[in-house]
Amino acid sequence: MTKYKKILIPIAFVLMIFLIGYVHSYKGVTQSTGHATRSTITPTLFFHGYGSSYKAEQQMTHYLVEKGDSNTIIRSNVSNQGKVKLSGVIDKKAKNPLVEVNYENNRNTNYYQDGQWMKNVIVALQKKYEIKEFNAVGHSMGNMSIVFYVLDHSSNDKLPKLAKQVNIAGHFNGILRMDDKANQMVLDSQGKPQKMNATYQELLKLRTSYPNNQVSVLNIFGDKNDGSHSDGSVSNASSQSLRYLISDRTKSYKELKITGKDAQHSKLHENTVVDQALNHFLFE
Repeated sequence: MTKYKKILIPIAFVLMIFLIGYVHSYKGVTQSTGHATRSTITPTLFFHGYGSSYKAEQQMTHYLVEKGDSNTIIRSNVSNQGKVKLSGVIDKKAKNPLVEVNYENNRNTNYYQDGQWMKNVIVALQKKYEIKEFNAVGHSMGNMSIVFYVLDHSSNDKLPKLAKQVNIAGHFNGILRMDDKANQMVLDSQGKPQKMNATYQELLKLRTSYPNNQVSVLNIFGDKNDGSHSDGSVSNASSQSLRYLISDRTKSYKELKITGKDAQHSKLHENTVVDQALNHFLFE
């Protein structure tokens, strides 16, 4: 037995080393394949407006799932301190996952902070799912999260790249009954406002810092057809003033005017024409 033990022990040791190496190699391939699959995920993030919540995004996200554009919706809750909690899972078979972003402080008009909170969401998705790019859809003040995120963070090469941007009812240069009046704002042929509020003057930096030839943009705004040339809260001119800020640097820039009673500011994120536009622009 002693003789056989002397022979068998070295053989068993060699086999054990081989098996450990094989298992380690197998795990490495599995993880690498998983990462490669996840890195192809391009989530679309939805940002709600002032005093609102993720519920304002659900008409749009549910429509896109019903149309077959996506099979996954998760939620990203952002606390008053900017901490992000992801609810739901994006698995390896996810098709165009949709992320309903919810700001607990939904009345924060510090747009730079809103942009930082958007960055926190993107970093959380990047850490968990290794995303390389993303799309963003904003309604009303949600647009400010997007443009101020781009203003502050688009030059950071360590972050995922913005691929497509949809702005809905954006108040880039004022809000009616606050710092704008119906039919008061004048834009020149380039979309430059004759008068600029303080926020717009900050956003002028986008003319040189917006990612060059990277982002496709769809700018949607509403006209109630009541003579105000507005959605009741934001003038069309304020929404269209985005063109002067970024159109020279975008991969593509398109505008879509929605008309009629359902073009009212808060109804735009419930409007099926908007849903159809998202379907076509983001996924077709």
